[in-house]
Amino acid sequence: MPVVRVLLVGGGGREHALALGLAGDPAVEALVAAPGNPGIAAVAQLREVTPTDPAAVAALAVEVAADLVVIGPEAPLVAGVADAVRAKGIAVFGPSAEAARLEGSKTFAKDVMTAAGVPTARAYTCEDAAAVARALDEFGAPYVVKDDGLAAGKGVVVTDDRAVAERHAAECGRVVIEEYLSGPEVSLFVVTDGEAAVPLLPAQDFKRVGDGDTGPNTGGMGAYAPLPWTPPNLVDDVMRDVVHPTLAELRRRGTTFAGLLYVGLAITPSGPRVIEFNARFGDPETQVVLALLETPLGGLLHAAATGTLGGHPPLRWRDGAAVTVVVAVDGYPAGPRTGDVIIGADRAGIIHAGTRRDADGTLRSAGGRVLCGTATGPDLAAARDAAYELVRDVELAGAHHRTDIAAAAVDGRITIPG
Repeated sequence: MPVVRVLLVGGGGREHALALGLAGDPAVEALVAAPGNPGIAAVAQLREVTPTDPAAVAALAVEVAADLVVIGPEAPLVAGVADAVRAKGIAVFGPSAEAARLEGSKTFAKDVMTAAGVPTARAYTCEDAAAVARALDEFGAPYVVKDDGLAAGKGVVVTDDRAVAERHAAECGRVVIEEYLSGPEVSLFVVTDGEAAVPLLPAQDFKRVGDGDTGPNTGGMGAYAPLPWTPPNLVDDVMRDVVHPTLAELRRRGTTFAGLLYVGLAITPSGPRVIEFNARFGDPETQVVLALLETPLGGLLHAAATGTLGGHPPLRWRDGAAVTVVVAVDGYPAGPRTGDVIIGADRAGIIHAGTRRDADGTLRSAGGRVLCGTATGPDLAAARDAAYELVRDVELAGAHHRTDIAAAAVDGRITIPG
């Protein structure tokens, strides 16, 4: 890859992990992040921008003479930021607005999966109480109700309580109601230029706020990789049965998907089934996957953005494992309290997700999920211990975190049903 200038769009934990990977690539001459965060500021120049304003992001890309724009969050993709930047003749890692509908509309994603023959849950799109009632009757408990649009990782309710399911459907308006898929979940990231597709390491994240997968869904409370319990052929099977058919169906529709295809899977007794697609790196899985990637990140993303991924060398991975533990503020996810002082966050391994810095240098909470303690180790147990050691040294009033991230995998308690 030629030496390049990179503009990274976003300001969360995922973007901090991406920034660390990009800054560590010798071919990245300069890294600008917009808007970034205090952690990203240590490795990139920060610029202000509204990430969901296509014209503003495109203008900034031109101003900083970016050779590559990497779009982190989903909202800018659905808003068409990648299209606006491409219109300026600048390479972009991130799909078009039309292709990003794979995440922006659960109904669209189901239509694509059905046409492509992808194994997934049966589902109905519902827009009124009568349709919701019929779908809930057909599938029974546990009820799975998903907001059809973007909801920052919190639009899904899985519950045995029918009243809760109906209330969530009413609050969302347009929902997709699915049959429940049993089995452990896996996140698989796939880098693609629309034709070639390269899988990264599978990871597992933890969506519920409390230990033992209790409480409401969140944007993710921790993650680990690799997954010692998955079938050895899992990635090959998913690439054959899910990824390549999906990319082919999108090409058939004239909507090439170039960027990061996130495949959320349930490993059911009948094999892998797709729970959802996302159009970008997942957070917090990115933190652990990129911590283990030895291949330079800038070159990989540049190849996908320029249609040359088929010629990219095979990926190289570091030995061992990685674990990340998310620290959340008091009241998250229902009513997060922000503005509290944070001490102990300026250390290697701490990923900033929702922080801001005062003019005098004081670090404060500025979001629901504030920090991630991310560590590697020779095995999963060692990485887990190191991640929790990082988290224990952070001081933030009322903060909380799960204590069981990767515990079941370390103890060998995850089994494939069937």
